[in-house]
Amino acid sequence: MNVFEIATQAYKNYANYLWHEITHPGWHNYFYWLLLVSAFFFLLEWLKPWRENQPKFRKDFWLDFFYMFFNFFLFSLIIYNAASDVVVRFFNDGIKALTNFDLQKSNPLSYAPLWVVLLTGFVVRDFVQWWVHRLLHRVPFLWEFHKVHHSVEQMGFAAHLRYHWMENVVYRTIEYIPLALLGVGLYDFFIIHIFTLAVGHYNHSNISVPGKVTGGIFGFLIGLVIATGGFEINLLQNPTLTNQLITVVIATLSGAFVIGPFMKKIFNSPEMHIWHHAYDMPESHPYGINFGLTLAFWDYLFGTAVIPHNGKDIKLGFPGVETFPQDFIGQNLHGLGGKD
Repeated sequence: MNVFEIATQAYKNYANYLWHEITHPGWHNYFYWLLLVSAFFFLLEWLKPWRENQPKFRKDFWLDFFYMFFNFFLFSLIIYNAASDVVVRFFNDGIKALTNFDLQKSNPLSYAPLWVVLLTGFVVRDFVQWWVHRLLHRVPFLWEFHKVHHSVEQMGFAAHLRYHWMENVVYRTIEYIPLALLGVGLYDFFIIHIFTLAVGHYNHSNISVPGKVTGGIFGFLIGLVIATGGFEINLLQNPTLTNQLITVVIATLSGAFVIGPFMKKIFNSPEMHIWHHAYDMPESHPYGINFGLTLAFWDYLFGTAVIPHNGKDIKLGFPGVETFPQDFIGQNLHGLGGKD
C-alpha cells in the first residue's frame, strides 16, 4: 500500500469515526467525554472559584470553548488517527530495512497486561510532552506559535486547549511515533487522553483544591479499578461486594492521607500552573517555568519548578500580549510569516 492509499484510507476511517462519535453517545466516546469533563470543571468554577472577582464567563471564554473542540476533538485526533498511520509505517519500515528488526512486532508491550501498557504510554507521553513544551518556549519560531496559549489573560478550564494548530503538528509528530512503536493503540490512547484531558482542565481551572482531596479522588479511582478488576488488574479473586467496598474505602483513605501531601509535587495543579502563565518570568528562568502538562514531577526533577508565592491574582500573558490578535483566525495565522 503506497503513501496516498494509506493516508486516504486513514482519513476515510476517521470521517466514519467522527460521524459515529457524534451520533452514538457512549463510554468510549471522545466527543461526549469532552463535554462531560468540561461541564464538571465549569460547575466547580461557578460554585467555588479561586479568583472570586473573575467573571463567570471570563474574557475569551467562548473563543476557548471553540478551541476545545477544534484542538481536542478535530485537529488532534485527525493527526493521531490518520497521519500517524503513514509516519509510523515509514519509520518502522526504515528501521526494518536498515537493521532487519521490526520494532512494532517486537515491542516489549505486546503481551503486557493493559495496565502496564497504559502506565507506560502515559509516562512516556508525558515525558516527551514535557520536553516538547520546553522546546516551544526555547526556540523563537516555535514560541511565536505557543504565544496563542499564553495569550490567555483570565484563567479557566477552557484555556487548557487554546493553542495554535501548529502545536498539534509538533506535539503529535514527536509523541505518537514512540507510542505507536510501543504498541499503544487508539483505544489505549483514548484512556490516556481522557485522563490527561481531565488533569489539564483541572490545571487551568479557576479552583484551588487541597492535596488531601485530590489524593482521595486519585485513591478512589485506583480502588475502583482494583475492586472491579479493570485494566486487567486482578488482585482480587471473585471478591464479594463487601470486599470491593472495603478496597475502595482503604484506597481512598490511603490516597488522601498517604499520597495527599505529595499530590501537588506529583501532579500539576492550578496553584503551580498559574505561574507558568505569569506575565513576567523570574530572572533565573527567562524561558519559562513549570512546564509539566500532567506530571509536576519532571519540573522538580529538572529544576524548573518555581512557585514564589500564592499566585492567584498575578498578571497573566507575556510582554506584548496587549497587541496580540484577539480572534481565532488571527491567532492561528500568527507565526506563519515569521517572528512578529
